[in-house]
Amino acid sequence: MSSKKNIRVLTKEELSALFIEKGEKAFRAKQVYEWLWKKGATTFDEMSNLSLPLREMLNENFAINAVGVAEKQVSSDRTIKNAFKLYDGKITEGVLIPTPRRMTACISSQVGCSLSCAFCATGKLDRLRNIDAEEIFDQVVIIKNQAEQHYQKPLSNIVYMGMGEPLLNYKNVLQSIEKITSDEGLGMSPKRITVSTAGIAKMIKQLGDDDVKFNLALSLHAATDAKRSEIMPINDSNSLEALSEALEYFHEKTGSRVTFEYIIFKDFNDSLEDAKDLANFAKIVPCKINIIEYNTVDDVQFLKADPEKTDKFAAFLENTFNLIVNVRRSRGKDIDAACGQLANKNEAAK
Repeated sequence: MSSKKNIRVLTKEELSALFIEKGEKAFRAKQVYEWLWKKGATTFDEMSNLSLPLREMLNENFAINAVGVAEKQVSSDRTIKNAFKLYDGKITEGVLIPTPRRMTACISSQVGCSLSCAFCATGKLDRLRNIDAEEIFDQVVIIKNQAEQHYQKPLSNIVYMGMGEPLLNYKNVLQSIEKITSDEGLGMSPKRITVSTAGIAKMIKQLGDDDVKFNLALSLHAATDAKRSEIMPINDSNSLEALSEALEYFHEKTGSRVTFEYIIFKDFNDSLEDAKDLANFAKIVPCKINIIEYNTVDDVQFLKADPEKTDKFAAFLENTFNLIVNVRRSRGKDIDAACGQLANKNEAAK
C-alpha cells in the first residue's frame, strides 16, 4: 500500500495552494481537479495537458488510490456484477442493472456489513471498513463506463443498495453524492440517486437536517416489531415507532417521498394481514412501495413467496389502500448479483 498522500482528499483550494507553493500557476489546480472528478483519471500520466515535470512531481508525492475491477461477471439477463478491488486490497461489489428504461448502478458503502440481517448474504460477512467517498465515486464511474461500452446507454440511476449500511458511513456517502451531482464531477441529478437504509432513526433525522435532495428508501421487510426484529436485529434499537417519527421528520424537512423496500418471504410476511400492517405503517408519509422477490442465499431458511401470492399482496395494497406499488423481479440471480446476494463469492475475494 502506498504511503503517498491521497490527492483526492484535497479541495480545489488546497490544490491551488499546493501548486503556488511549488512555483506552478494556480489554474493547474482546476486542470488536475477536472481530471480527477470529471474525466475519472486513474493515473497522473493520463493528464496530458500537464507538463511532464508536473506529472512527475504529482507521481512522487501523491496517489490517486483508484478502484479497480478484480473480476467481472455478466448474467444471462445482461446484469453485470463487479468485484471491486480497493487500494488496500479489500474487495467490495457493485452491479449494473440494465432494463429497457433504465441503467442503474447498485453500489456499496462498506466492505462487508455489521447489521447481520437474517436473509442477506452480505450480513454474514464482517464489516471490515467504510468505503471512502472517492472509492464510492469510482464505483459509479466504472459502472457508468460499462453501461456505455456494453449497452451504448448512459447511466440513469444510482442506488446505494450494495454492501453495507450507508447511514453508518454517513460522511463519505454524502461527500460521494456531492461529487457525483456536482458540475465539477458527473453532473447527475440527485433525484436519480437513492440511498437505502436498514433504519438508523437518528441518521434519518440528520438527513432531514441536512436537507438532502436525493431519494431515501427504508428496507422495511416486516411491519410489526416482532417480525422485523426476528429478521433485522437493528430493529431492537431502532423500533418501528422510532423510524416512523424519524421518517415524518425527514419528510417535513425535505418534502421528499419515501420508498419502502419489502422483500416478501414465503409464509413469513406474505399474508394479507401482513399487507394491512405494511399499509398502516406506510401511511405515515407520502411513499411508494417496492415489493422485492426474495433471492436464495446459502444456509438461510427463507424461501421465495409464490408469484401468485406476491401479485395478490401488491394488488391488495393498491386497490384497498390506494398505495403506489411496484413488484421488483429478480435480476442477476445466476451470478449472485441480485438483491441480498452480494457476498464476495468471486475468486478474487478468496
